Amino acid sequence: MREFIVEADGGSRGNPGPAGYGSVVIDAATGETLMEAAEYIGVATNNVAEYKGLVAGLKAAHQLDPAASVHVRMDSKLVVEQMSGRWKIKHPDMKPLAAEAARIFPSSQVTYEWIPRDKNKHADRLANEAMDAGKRGEQWSPSASTAELDARAARSAAEAPTGPPGDAAAGAALARAAMAGRGGGAAGASAGAGAGVSAGAPGGVSGDGDGGVAVAETVDARAAGNASGSAVRAPRAGWAAPADLGTPATFVLLRHGETPLTPEKRFSGSGGSDPALSDVGREQAERVAAALAARGTVQAIVSSPLKRCQETARTVAARLGLDVHLEDGLRETDFGAWEGLTFGEVRERSPEELNAWLASPDAAPPGGESFAEVTRRVAAARDRLTRAHAGRTVLLVTHVTPIKTLVRLALGAPPESLFRMELSAASVSAVAYYADGNASLRLLNDTSHLR
Repeated sequence: MREFIVEADGGSRGNPGPAGYGSVVIDAATGETLMEAAEYIGVATNNVAEYKGLVAGLKAAHQLDPAASVHVRMDSKLVVEQMSGRWKIKHPDMKPLAAEAARIFPSSQVTYEWIPRDKNKHADRLANEAMDAGKRGEQWSPSASTAELDARAARSAAEAPTGPPGDAAAGAALARAAMAGRGGGAAGASAGAGAGVSAGAPGGVSGDGDGGVAVAETVDARAAGNASGSAVRAPRAGWAAPADLGTPATFVLLRHGETPLTPEKRFSGSGGSDPALSDVGREQAERVAAALAARGTVQAIVSSPLKRCQETARTVAARLGLDVHLEDGLRETDFGAWEGLTFGEVRERSPEELNAWLASPDAAPPGGESFAEVTRRVAAARDRLTRAHAGRTVLLVTHVTPIKTLVRLALGAPPESLFRMELSAASVSAVAYYADGNASLRLLNDTSHLR
C-alpha cells in the first residue's frame, strides 16, 4: 500500500477576510512532492480556509491512489482534534466541510497529527500565494509558484549541520539557483472547482534517450557537484563527507552505449524489442571500459537486465575482471504503445495521451509505465544497493530515466528538474551516498573518454 503525507494550511487576512488555502501531497517513502493545491476562496474565516485546505489535499491524494494510507499534518489544532474525533464539531460552517473530508477516504486509511506552524511552511506558502493572487484579482497558478523551493531552502538553512560561517545560506542559495525556472514544465490539473493543482512534469521525456525530445538545458556538472541532498533529508551544505560518516557508497552511473534507435531518437524502453548495441555503441563501451580500468576504483558491477546494458556492462567487466550482477529496478521505463516511435509520431497519433503524460509523472503511455512508478522502483533499487555496497564504489549500467531519477532524488529536486539534464550515450555520472541518508552528486554526463 502506498503511503502519502498530506500537509495543509489555510489563512484569512481579517478573520473573516480575504482567505485562501494550500495543500501538498508527499510520497512518504521518498519525500517527493507529488502534488500541490491552492485556491483563493474569497471572504472566509481561518477555520474554513483550514478545512478547505484539508479537503483539497485529501482529494489530491485520492486522485493519486484511492487505496493509499494518508497521514495528515496540520498546524490547526482545531481541525486535527475534530477530525480525529476528540473534539465535537459545533460550528455550522465546519460540519459540512468536516463531513466532506471524512467521505474522501475510509477513516481507517487516514491519521492526523498536529505540527507547529514552522514545520508547515510548504502549505503555508501555498496558502499565502493563493491569497496574494486573490488580492490581484487572479487565481493561484502552479507555474508561478515558488512554494516548494522556498520551503526547501528554509529547511536547508534551518537543518544544515554546523560548518564554516555561511555554509547553510550558501547551500540554500545554490539549491534555489539550480532549480530556478522550475514552473516551465508544470501543468495545472483540477483538484476541485476553481482550485489550482500542480503535478510536477516528468523529467527525461526521451526516457532512454533513444526516442524523444531534447532537454531544455544541460546541467553544468562542475557546479552540480557542489550540490547535495536526498529525497528525504534537507540538503547538506557542500559535498565533503564528515569524518564520522565514513566512506560513502559511490554509484558510478553509466548509460549504455548507442543502439540503432539512438540516432533516430525513438522511444526505446523496457517494453519494446530490446535492441543490442550498434557498432558505434560497442566502440563506446570499449572506450568507457578502458577509462574505468585506468581509474581502478570500481569494485562491483550491477546492470539493468536489458540487452544494451548487459552488453555494455560485460565489455567493462571483461576489462576489470569483475562479474556482472543484474538488478531489475534499473531497467528503463516501459513506454507501452509508444515503443519504437519518434516523439513526432507519438504527437501525431496520440496528442491527448502525450499531453497528459508530459503534464504529470503519474500519467503513463498506453500500456506503459508512469515516471512515478519508475521513481518508486529506482528508489527501492537504490536502497537495496546502498545497503549491499556500503563504503564501496559500484558501477551501475543503466538508462536515461533511472540515472536522471537517481540524480534528482540525490538533489531533492522536483520531477521537472529532469528536463534540465542531458545524458549522452556511454556517459558517466556519479552519486555518493552517506550513512546519514544524505547524498552528493559528484559528476554528470561526462563523455571525455569518448573524445
